[in-house]
Amino acid sequence: MRKLFSFPNPVNEYAARTVAGGVVLMSVAFLITGWGWILIPLAYGFWARVLTGPKLSPLGQLATRVITPRLPVEPKLTPGPPKRFAQAVGVVFSTTAIALFHSTGAGPARGVIALLAVAASLEAFAGICLGCKVFALLMKVGIIPESVCESCSDLSVRYPSLSKTAS
Repeated sequence: MRKLFSFPNPVNEYAARTVAGGVVLMSVAFLITGWGWILIPLAYGFWARVLTGPKLSPLGQLATRVITPRLPVEPKLTPGPPKRFAQAVGVVFSTTAIALFHSTGAGPARGVIALLAVAASLEAFAGICLGCKVFALLMKVGIIPESVCESCSDLSVRYPSLSKTAS
């Protein structure tokens, strides 16, 4: 059970960007149509990825097993904890959108999903993870302890050339 409820560390950056592309597609579909049912798989995917990484996420499975392995690039590894935090932010946005949709209608939910679409687009198309940036800021001010992501606080783990012992 412990293995099921784990998140990969490190994460292939290209798989994360592929998942973000799927989030953009679902978000745009909701923004265009206003169909509330689209919010269900969107929120489910975020919940599944936060709790289990790509294991129970159809979009995560598509990204890690089908699309990313076929890309003509070597994997680009990045720390997992900031990506998990970003997925948790997606949980908040998508779950809030569902609550708004059912309580006040598609209008307010569209606003929340538009923000989510912007963040997912930055990740998918520019490689800019806003959730990761917030995670780094929270680490810097001490809200998230360095022990949560040692490779985030010590860049020499990811970039050996920055190590003090490197010549």
